[in-house]
Amino acid sequence: MERSDSVVPVRTWSHAVVTGGAGFVGSHLCAALLDQGAAVTCVDDFCTGTPDNVAHLMDRPGFTLQHADVTEGFEVKRPADLVLHFASPASPADYLRLPLHTLETGSLGTRNALALARRHEARFVLASTSEAYGDPQQHPQNERYWGNVNPVGPRSVYDEAKRFGEALTCAEAGTNGTDAGIVRLFNTYGPRMRGHDGRAVPTFIRQALADEPLTVTGDGSQTRSLAYIDDTVRGILAMAGSDLLGPVNIGNADEITMLDLAHKIIELAGSRSAVAFIDRPTDDPAVRCPDITLARGKLQWAPAVPADEGLARTIDWFRRQAA
Repeated sequence: MERSDSVVPVRTWSHAVVTGGAGFVGSHLCAALLDQGAAVTCVDDFCTGTPDNVAHLMDRPGFTLQHADVTEGFEVKRPADLVLHFASPASPADYLRLPLHTLETGSLGTRNALALARRHEARFVLASTSEAYGDPQQHPQNERYWGNVNPVGPRSVYDEAKRFGEALTCAEAGTNGTDAGIVRLFNTYGPRMRGHDGRAVPTFIRQALADEPLTVTGDGSQTRSLAYIDDTVRGILAMAGSDLLGPVNIGNADEITMLDLAHKIIELAGSRSAVAFIDRPTDDPAVRCPDITLARGKLQWAPAVPADEGLARTIDWFRRQAA
């Protein structure tokens, strides 16, 4: 695993707005920004996030939790110099349950978050996704690859919402001069994920801690590249501190098959679980791995937390939650 020193942001922030701030990634971003000395307004409608994720921040000076739906437009009470747009259902279980809301958050929600950034003359960063590449025919995927996406498949509500959000962000930057950037996040894991959100890492950990069979889809040969949440947050904030538009991939270039991931989690959890194979979802990508040359070169960023360390931390968090 390649290690990298923490990136010192080019800019510092007085007040950051984080949409989707009560979600998994958003809550970690809120904490990191507070640690850097910024005031933070966390905006969330709690359709997938929860106030519990930011309960430990409520007494910190400068933190505000604002209940709002970004698709309906919103304002904050003090001038902001950074807007991080992370509102969106992100797991298959969520966006398949909330297809219209997912599309509206990626379109109307992005428009409203961009408008907020424009009014406040703030830096704007859009959380896009590796799903923009679909089931890729290029491997690993770099930012110049246009993708292989089914626009009417079950995953399209998330994929196309994010792809539209990217187009809208680029149009806003080009037309109105808004200071904007786009990060394409690859699979991220860590504390505060939900055990039933349908993603592999929390599903496998929940099953392993209960000594239940780990449900691997297909034959388990499909790959993912997993980044620990601390690394992902560093990359996002490095992008925020830059003047890049992007998109820029933020992810771990080390691949692992889902079958190997299941066995690794069983071992790290000390579980008695076996592996059970189930049907693979429609349009499930066969491979997923970022080319992070751009992030390394322009942001001086690379992942630093080895998989065994990050997974062990995550397992310990899930074990404490179940206690």
